[in-house]
Amino acid sequence: MTTQEIPVTAFSDQRPGTAGLRKKVALMQQPHYLANFVQSIFDCAPELRGNTLIIGGDGRYWNRDAITTCVQMAAANGISRVLIGQGGLLSTPAASNLIRQRGAAGGLVLTASHNPAGPDGDFGIKYNIAGGGQAPEALTERIFETSKALTRYRIDPDVQVDLDRVGTSQQGTLAIEVIDSVDDYAAQMATLFDFERIRAWLRQGHRVRFDALHAVTGPYARRILVEQLGAAESDIVNAEPLEDFGGGHPDPNLIYAADLVAAMNGPDAADLGAASDGDGDRNMILGPGVFVSPGDSLAMLADNLHLCPGYADGVVGIARSMPTCRAADHVARRRGIAIHETPTGWKFFCNLLDAGHITVCGEESFGTGSTHVREKDGLWAVLAWANILAASGRSLPEIATAHWQRCGRHYFQRHDYEGLPAETADGIVEDLRARLPTLVGQTLGGLGVTAADDFAYTDPIDGSRATGQGLRVVMGDAARIVLRKSGTGTDGATLRLYLEHWRQDALDLDPAAALAPLAAVADTLIDLRQRTGRAKPDVVT
Repeated sequence: MTTQEIPVTAFSDQRPGTAGLRKKVALMQQPHYLANFVQSIFDCAPELRGNTLIIGGDGRYWNRDAITTCVQMAAANGISRVLIGQGGLLSTPAASNLIRQRGAAGGLVLTASHNPAGPDGDFGIKYNIAGGGQAPEALTERIFETSKALTRYRIDPDVQVDLDRVGTSQQGTLAIEVIDSVDDYAAQMATLFDFERIRAWLRQGHRVRFDALHAVTGPYARRILVEQLGAAESDIVNAEPLEDFGGGHPDPNLIYAADLVAAMNGPDAADLGAASDGDGDRNMILGPGVFVSPGDSLAMLADNLHLCPGYADGVVGIARSMPTCRAADHVARRRGIAIHETPTGWKFFCNLLDAGHITVCGEESFGTGSTHVREKDGLWAVLAWANILAASGRSLPEIATAHWQRCGRHYFQRHDYEGLPAETADGIVEDLRARLPTLVGQTLGGLGVTAADDFAYTDPIDGSRATGQGLRVVMGDAARIVLRKSGTGTDGATLRLYLEHWRQDALDLDPAAALAPLAAVADTLIDLRQRTGRAKPDVVT
């Protein structure tokens, strides 16, 4: 084994976003680009030396080559052991689970999540700390500053790994263990949910239809839903992970999972429909003829999670990201438990989870999770819903209708304006921010504005403060308009407009129709269509 120090001219554009560094594949493939960022992580995480590092990814194009580079650099930087998912595959929640279960000092997760893949698509990498959560902002900022000043990286090009063969090898001072990607995760799910009850429910003729979108969750769904629980293999679709995700967009929403939506609105709909994303941390939930919005899913799960054995003691608290609809707030008040509102980004939930302040948490971008890992977890949400349906004896539409009758319905949509020039997006945000102080007390569309601010958050555990987390125009409990710039894209800037209107009557409206008056208010207030030159949003979810 021969460690080499390779001189490098540092890169200035490696600031991690909401969940790591995401760039176009061609940019990531530049000589030394990935190595510069990985070395910056190793330089800022000395706790990795002499310890175990988890490595895996979502299987997108260039995943295998990038993993080889990471392993070679781990050998040269004093890591004593790496655990790698077979074939280079590890879902993001499975990686978080491995870090926690195997006592690893951290993990490298190679994913661009829900972004498209292939040679012309996106690639990403993020660092998860001991405990399984995403690196906190203070650490990612140190990594960024280091990446801008790096002069060399360390690598051992003699180290090789067969990603397809399960087993352990020793190369110099580095032990390399390739493990079955699903085993540890499946074992954990069996401790949380009543697999026997779900099996019995499926034997009774109930069905779960799951669309893996040709991404990483396919093998996990086959192992757990088909082999362990007895679901029909024909109901697990697009389950073969492909480097380009089959040319699709691996984002589980009403637009990109249109085939699943059509099936769940058809005459042969399953009892539970679900899809997950590129790296397996998101979920979309549907019942026969019913779409459950992410905020509603979070609320309904929190209200029924005690039916699952791993949560028999109940929910101690709930957290949601600020843009997520406020349905979970009603559940928290009714149950007398805490509700926390955090910025977008799963890392903001981790301190609350570690401190035992919450049991379940979620984001409007189809992410839900709990205390079991420190990432959102798509398949966990599917299994939780299956367990609740099996244990309650009710259908998903019955659970949803009962929730809305009890708590009212939060009609909710997100409008995405993608690929905007940065100056256009920034100008729209700055103009609305400047107007916020004048809005309180005004009546917009018949609704009185009770608050208008730029959301800031003080972490109740460590006192850290995050500012500039999204612009809010609040009309009491009745409605909200939220605008924020996304941190997950790689092509231009994305603006996200969130519309929420709470109704205690008219519980079965089409969400677009229910929100049309509020959308007109937002259009007048922000003038998105005129200023972006777009007749409509690129994506509505």
